Amino acid sequence: MAKIVQLISKNCGKIKPDSVTDYVNAGGYAGLKKAMEIGPAQIVEEVKKSKLMGRGGAGYPTGKKWEQGYVRKTVFEYVVCNGDEGEPGTYKDKLILSQNPLLLMEGMTIAAYIFGIKEGYIYVRGEYYGLKEMLNNAIKNAVEANYLGKNIMGTDFSFNIHVVWGAGAYVCGENTALLESIEGRSGRPRQKPPYLSQEGLYKKPTIFQNVETYSNIPYIVEHGGDEYASYGTECSGGTKLVCLSGNVINKGVYEVPFGTPIRELVYSLGGGVSNGRKLKFVQLGGSSGACFTEEKLDTPMCYKALKDNELKLGSGALLVVDDSNCVIDFLKTITGFFIHESCGKCTPCREGNTRIYEILDRFSKGRGKPEDIDDLYRLSNLMDITSFCGLGQAATTALKDCLKYMREEFDEHIEGKCRAGVCNLT
Repeated sequence: MAKIVQLISKNCGKIKPDSVTDYVNAGGYAGLKKAMEIGPAQIVEEVKKSKLMGRGGAGYPTGKKWEQGYVRKTVFEYVVCNGDEGEPGTYKDKLILSQNPLLLMEGMTIAAYIFGIKEGYIYVRGEYYGLKEMLNNAIKNAVEANYLGKNIMGTDFSFNIHVVWGAGAYVCGENTALLESIEGRSGRPRQKPPYLSQEGLYKKPTIFQNVETYSNIPYIVEHGGDEYASYGTECSGGTKLVCLSGNVINKGVYEVPFGTPIRELVYSLGGGVSNGRKLKFVQLGGSSGACFTEEKLDTPMCYKALKDNELKLGSGALLVVDDSNCVIDFLKTITGFFIHESCGKCTPCREGNTRIYEILDRFSKGRGKPEDIDDLYRLSNLMDITSFCGLGQAATTALKDCLKYMREEFDEHIEGKCRAGVCNLT
């Protein structure tokens, strides 16, 4: 039976989001106060002990990243938070931004305190623009209460946070494209190296994390890294916000400890497949995430266990797909999304997605040929190894997995059959 453990979501829906008074009464800023007592070196050590992996998708150890900067005495200029959250089926960061933004801001402030950073930016996807007034009020109220601004809590540490709004570009979820957007240019990815810890915002060394990652920092500092790590597995510390959507009964955001089997997320928390249908497959991590069938449902939510099963956690979104859906139609929808969201900078992504869509469209109209499947494999592999950024590299993840696990449906479409009855093959 899957259990919910609320470490960072416990106050969501229970306090006024922009009220510092409510936040403090609910235990807020205890982490920041303790951070200033134990000092930067101990904060970094606690984050290392926590086994907190970056929650934006890459899964790089946060403590290791911060330790590298601290040991090298890197002079960081900015703290930046990626709140673009454009991955379809992902709305976990919105939970924090809309219901407990001061937790995120506290986490960013602790990160800034470690390195003596004075300026921070939260980049929020344009579709969340309705949160603008509330987020601005939260910052204003935190400044008035002396948890942001000059001489925070009577110390010589000063830190300000600014909110920058995206304009609906999926590619700005990529870190360097996001920074380009903050700087006022088109959101297109940069060449790496140099990395953000060397040249980030305005070409200055930058601490860069996701909303969920920063939001875990206050708990880790207040309660200690060992306690936080104890909620997860040996390789993945703490909890994860998981978004359940698609053909599942109980849709929503759930905070669960790492190690929870995917089956329990779907059938225990999610209540199983809706309308009494049969599960066809699950997609993990949004449209750029892996697709898999029943035999991998018992895989634990753990970075190592997922990797061992050729899966990636990504954003933590779980899309449940039942047998009323056609795999070709599903892939056409995803590929159409990536065509729309490609920034057009590199040829493999810009043209590859278009060619793949054309082939899938032929399958959906009963005009697919065996050699088309070979072309799908070839284009997928080409995009993976030659696309400039992660958007193009991961755009065909679902396609490759569907070919691997559901190849027979492609063959059926060549024969003029759609088992779900979705495609018009006449």
